[in-house]
Amino acid sequence: MMLPPSPSTLLDADGKPRFGRYAGLVEQFDWSALAAPHARGAIWRLLHHKRWHYVALSTPALFCGVAIVDLGWTTTAFAYAFDRHKGKIVAAFSQNGLPGMGGRVAQHAAGSSRFRFLSNRIVIEAASQQRHRLLLDCGHFAIDAECGPPVSPVLLAFGPVGEGGVVHATQKSGGLPLWGTVRCGAKGYSLDDGVASFDYSNGLLARETAWRWASAHSLDLGFNLQAGYFGAQENALWLDGQLYALGRAHFDFNPDNPLAPWHVWTDDDLLDLHFRAEGARREDKKLWLAASRYIQPIGTFSGWVRSSAGAPKRIVAQLAGVTENHRARW
Repeated sequence: MMLPPSPSTLLDADGKPRFGRYAGLVEQFDWSALAAPHARGAIWRLLHHKRWHYVALSTPALFCGVAIVDLGWTTTAFAYAFDRHKGKIVAAFSQNGLPGMGGRVAQHAAGSSRFRFLSNRIVIEAASQQRHRLLLDCGHFAIDAECGPPVSPVLLAFGPVGEGGVVHATQKSGGLPLWGTVRCGAKGYSLDDGVASFDYSNGLLARETAWRWASAHSLDLGFNLQAGYFGAQENALWLDGQLYALGRAHFDFNPDNPLAPWHVWTDDDLLDLHFRAEGARREDKKLWLAASRYIQPIGTFSGWVRSSAGAPKRIVAQLAGVTENHRARW
């Protein structure tokens, strides 16, 4: 099913949410105007409002993931560069900001997110709705990348989360043309002719939140799958410049050995893929108010996808991307 255009705002004039899956960007994520039963007080929103801005950069030689996360009471960030030929992470950065200081995540996906700690700096910036910029300067690790314009619509998924009137929204891109450079110590990598994608998420989430995730993109084919706190609401397929909704996703993998093969599929018979890991980024964090247990294998997907049950299957062969198993207390 192709998706309808995004509404101009997530809430109507009475504060009622326009839940659904759409194609296109929105420029307002204001949860203070939510009407009952979703309305919450300012202190509750401060503790439960979570935002993150994530960018993936992919070439045959390198895969990078960069994220800035706003927990409400503090900001944190991470970045890594994975050399696909060596099968290992060759540069990494992870830092928690000071409460109320150090960074901010944009108010919407077309905005600017920033993180700074001492001399380390990360900027994820939408110079326009057509192009995005990623700048990272963390000592021996540096990225100067630009991507866009998009060749397919951006996903907007907006819906309830579990019980109790909690809501969440996310904007995810398909594959974006990429160019730029990455420096890891004395070694440099070119990003030219690579593919980028971004994930901007903004919502009110429960104290305990868990998910499995998979994402991979070329310029003509890509997908986003999630199973966990957001159900099937953000599952989508990008194919030949069009955006399609996918059904509930299933993840068959070994949590005790996440580098073993994964099998992911959707229950609408539109996607069936096998994932083989080349390596992984993993991190467990324990903060004063929060904790995170996270692993993100990097590798390739092979199998098939299609836009409808009657459409021919499109073969997917070694499409670079990631899976993820994440549990957060925040």
